[in-house]
Amino acid sequence: MDPNTFWKLIAAARASVPDPSDGYAVAAAATTLLAERPPAEIVAAQQVLWDLLTVSYQNPLWAAAYVLNGGCSDDGFDYFRGWLVTQGEEVYTAVLADPDSLAGLPAVVEAAESGDEFECEDALSIAWNAHIKATGMQLPQDAFRIRYPELDPDWDFDFDDSAELAPRLPRLAALYDL
Repeated sequence: MDPNTFWKLIAAARASVPDPSDGYAVAAAATTLLAERPPAEIVAAQQVLWDLLTVSYQNPLWAAAYVLNGGCSDDGFDYFRGWLVTQGEEVYTAVLADPDSLAGLPAVVEAAESGDEFECEDALSIAWNAHIKATGMQLPQDAFRIRYPELDPDWDFDFDDSAELAPRLPRLAALYDL
């Protein structure tokens, strides 16, 4: 499995659910679709997923997640990035290029009013659960490696500091009244 094939899997999962902004529904559909593939492909999907999570490990995105979710712990950032993956390649790529672009997503606009949060812990287990479903066994211990990059020191500030955060994420700051 390569990233292109993985994104096609996510696209197919999104197309199969009533609300593609629902990360949990997309993760469940992706798990089912992936479980139909050969076990070696399922194992390879785990590394592709974690490579995408690694690429998205950036403080500007963490700051955006902090705004959207009213705070964001280490685990919360993992779950947010899981949700981001379930939103598909186009949204993922656009948001990595400009985290403030999240303010243009309809689900985010609605959540600014409702207080809904964006996270999907189940997305982190798509390959894990697909492998169990397909083989009855857990993924091999060496199925993937996580190699997080260093965070950008220019974004090393308290995300509660709206005077620092608002100019960096102006659309989200306006949407969430920072």
